[in-house]
Amino acid sequence: MFSLMTHLPLTNPVLIFSVILFIILLAPILLNKLKIPDLIGLIIAGAIIGPNGFEIMARDSSIELFGTVGLLYIMFIAGLEIDMADLKKNYGKTLVFGLYTFFIPMVLGTITGVYLLGFSWITSTLLASMYASHTLITYPIVSKYGITKNRAVSIAIGGTVITCILSLLVLAVVVGMSTGEINQQFWVKLGVSSAVFMGVVMIGFPILGRWFFKRYEDNVGQYIFVLALVFLASFLAESAGLEAIIGAFLTGLSLNRLIPNTSALMNRIDFVGNAIFIPFFLIGVGMLVDISTFTSGWSALLVAVVMTVVATGTKFIAAWLTEKSFKLTKDEGRLLFGLSNAQAAATLAAVLIGYNLILGVDAAGEPIRLLNEEVLNGTIIMILFTCTIASFTTQRAAQNIAVAEMDGDLIGDNTDEEERILVPLSNSATVGELITLGSAIKSRRNKAQMLALSIIKSDNSNPTAEKGAEILLEKAIKVAAGLDQHIDSVCRYDLNIVNGIRNVVKEHKITDIVIGLHTQQDVSDTFLGKLTEEVLSKCSTTTIAYRPMQPMSTVKRYIVVIPEDAEKEVGFPYWLVAIWNMGKNLGASFIFYGNEEVLKILKSVHSKHLISAKFKEFTDWQNFKDVAHEMQSDDALVLVMSRPHYPSHSRHMQYVPAYINKFFNTSNCILIYPIQLGMDNDASTFRSISMINHVNGMDGLVQVLGKLFRKNK
Repeated sequence: MFSLMTHLPLTNPVLIFSVILFIILLAPILLNKLKIPDLIGLIIAGAIIGPNGFEIMARDSSIELFGTVGLLYIMFIAGLEIDMADLKKNYGKTLVFGLYTFFIPMVLGTITGVYLLGFSWITSTLLASMYASHTLITYPIVSKYGITKNRAVSIAIGGTVITCILSLLVLAVVVGMSTGEINQQFWVKLGVSSAVFMGVVMIGFPILGRWFFKRYEDNVGQYIFVLALVFLASFLAESAGLEAIIGAFLTGLSLNRLIPNTSALMNRIDFVGNAIFIPFFLIGVGMLVDISTFTSGWSALLVAVVMTVVATGTKFIAAWLTEKSFKLTKDEGRLLFGLSNAQAAATLAAVLIGYNLILGVDAAGEPIRLLNEEVLNGTIIMILFTCTIASFTTQRAAQNIAVAEMDGDLIGDNTDEEERILVPLSNSATVGELITLGSAIKSRRNKAQMLALSIIKSDNSNPTAEKGAEILLEKAIKVAAGLDQHIDSVCRYDLNIVNGIRNVVKEHKITDIVIGLHTQQDVSDTFLGKLTEEVLSKCSTTTIAYRPMQPMSTVKRYIVVIPEDAEKEVGFPYWLVAIWNMGKNLGASFIFYGNEEVLKILKSVHSKHLISAKFKEFTDWQNFKDVAHEMQSDDALVLVMSRPHYPSHSRHMQYVPAYINKFFNTSNCILIYPIQLGMDNDASTFRSISMINHVNGMDGLVQVLGKLFRKNK
């Protein structure tokens, strides 16, 4: 054992892996006490143990392999977590920032390369392309603070793709010019291969992914499938003449709506990446750092200083101009700079390609390289400094933005109660989908409590009843754990199941009930079932009845049909927030059908709280076929209902089972019954009582909506 530990660099794979795991565990803990970000701790640790430090470990093929996986993982998660609705809204800002962060470094980098460092124009152009590209190495910081949906993050991610594509195109052109391969055939080949690659990833992958997720629910199988697509796309990108990181990012975009942020699969992707692959990449970057470069002569030091200053300065200018152009906050401007300043992946690719490209030999027989050793060493120093600056800047900006958003969440009357979602269970086959829906209607920041309930009738002499209830609750806990959600389980004995549910609603002050419907395709007049009908008649809280026919993650769009006078219901603001939470958490598109008055309210909400949504006027429930024409194979139907004798109830609601049987018998169906007052003395009505005095006309409704959306931001 002593010989294994004293023979450096280490060669025993078990010992190497053990050392790296201890570094991943301890480096952030130790350096956090010095207020140093986790990323820098891992990079510094890599520099210490690497070949340019104490030579404890070599940067061999295994480190490079895991590092490559980590880099691709960062880009994949960035594409996966991006808010598509926000990206569409900010595409203009994204384009402008992408052009700023490419052309400013290109212009200033080329000029400084020629006139300060004395390089040729072609070498200076390649050097400038290295400044223009950047790596989202600080994205895990943003993810940790939970602000991945901030507009500055969307702008930075989109800008990263634009500048990396342009930088890598410059690299391809420069290399082609140096080797004499630039001709018409070169451009045709690049254009055709890129178009084919984009078509396969952006069109083929979503179709393949939806088909796979519908048929295979195995957790491990789904994860391996997604990982295989990431690396296939990365290989296809390289084959098309692009960089592998572009393939990984586009895979994230293409699977964005198939892997919701609240899904168990997303939780596994985040966990494995942040625990293993991304730290490996950061340690590998640290192993490239060579501090001795500073002592190798003034010439090498000058190159390193100029490269670091130009790379940092030009990225700062690009972020500052974007901030001023679009009136972003100072912290959003800092966040743009922090996310775009770190140099790593594409920069390393460019410098290694330029260093290995030999143009000839000099009089002494030494090779003449497109980029010399001084630039190679300067690049390593630039990577160290830009990653350090970017990490500190991103952490500070992310902290400030997260605090500001939490302060916004606290605005409003302190009588706002937390969400308490009850999921009664009776069918093992629907447990997973009911828990998934319960998680989807939760706000991100408001800590909602979820309860899984199984009721055993007191007069049930079947000894297996209790065991069956325990199995249902255990399954619910496992599903929630996979979604990174906490759920409390309640097993209750009662003479009557409905009374048991009602008593739990009272005792736990439940705000929402998520209950399952029949899953058979042939729907009859007893569609709701006796149990659900009795729950609706005796529990006045918001009730969501759900019939799953396919996994929620595979649903493309939700068709939401809203009755006339829905806005006059006391529970209108609450179910509307639940729908909006689904839009944010699932990333799916929504088409809202309603009359002019309710659509006006929805459009006002949409202008301030963006989700992917369209609005269509609909006034006659007898013409349900108009809605049916909009339905596609992977759409889901959401019907906003009402209990009898309340403002939005319509006689046509009694025909809902027939409508569903005729038009939607193979689709997911969600029926929403808003919270009501005056049904009985049910304590669950406390949620509306706290605001009932505010809901006086349109102004009161807008006030309540504003309060709820700030709380559920």
